Amino acid sequence: MADHLLDHVRPYLDRCAEDRIAYIRAPRWIGHHVAVQAHERLAELLSRPPALRTRGLTLVGPYANGKTMIAERFAVEHAKTSERQRVWVIQTREGAGLAHFYGSILQAFRAPVGNGRDVGRKAEQIDHLLDRLKPRILIFDEFHNALRGRSRDVEAVLAFLRRIGRQFDISPVLIGEVAVYDFINETTEMASRLDLHAVPRWQYGEEFLTLLDSLEGALPLARASDLSDESLARTIFQLSEGLIGEIVAIVSAAATAAVRSGAERIAKPGLEALNYTPVSKRRRAPVRDGLL
Repeated sequence: MADHLLDHVRPYLDRCAEDRIAYIRAPRWIGHHVAVQAHERLAELLSRPPALRTRGLTLVGPYANGKTMIAERFAVEHAKTSERQRVWVIQTREGAGLAHFYGSILQAFRAPVGNGRDVGRKAEQIDHLLDRLKPRILIFDEFHNALRGRSRDVEAVLAFLRRIGRQFDISPVLIGEVAVYDFINETTEMASRLDLHAVPRWQYGEEFLTLLDSLEGALPLARASDLSDESLARTIFQLSEGLIGEIVAIVSAAATAAVRSGAERIAKPGLEALNYTPVSKRRRAPVRDGLL
């Protein structure tokens, strides 16, 4: 009966191994409480009344912890239900200076970039696009990339964020690592404009065990794995170091191996056979010595 699986997942048991593996590896939304709360706060920004001094949001947390997926899913859901796109996700480019930052925005708007050094022209082009497209939310992913330049360039980026609120009624959403939190809270001016929504590492506890049960129900394996069992759960937690991206990667890799081997369940020997190295230990992993 495969009672451990969600209803929409059970039919995949009748498919070939490669189809099941493709389904296991596909990106999936995990609606845990932090993600749901983030969507609620983004929805509040989208529905707020017009303002001259708009408020924004920072989504801050460690790498590989689901921040980008939260933002992208919100943007996609909005696009499906709205006649006009009001939410745009901008991948902040690596590299210091306004030219790189403005280039990120133009790329997100699918606009021609032109002369890479003409910052003034880029600013005029962006103003024209903002006036025409009338976005309500601009989400800057990997925003810490914009904070690595000279202090005057960083201040110009922050001034841009303040100006688009006043001039175009736009709420900025900044996604990044703890450096974003530190920079924004250096001054009262920016700290008063941007609320924090933390996306922290998972802690071992009931919520983590519930997450594992949800993942198990979403992966088409014929036999129950009991991922929330103490032994398996502790192993997954230690390998993932509480990062949701790592949790999903580990469980997906183990499920893929279980399909290929015919075991049809994830067990501790299968997890150990992955030889998975936690993120914090990869710099010192034995395999590195073989690369010298």
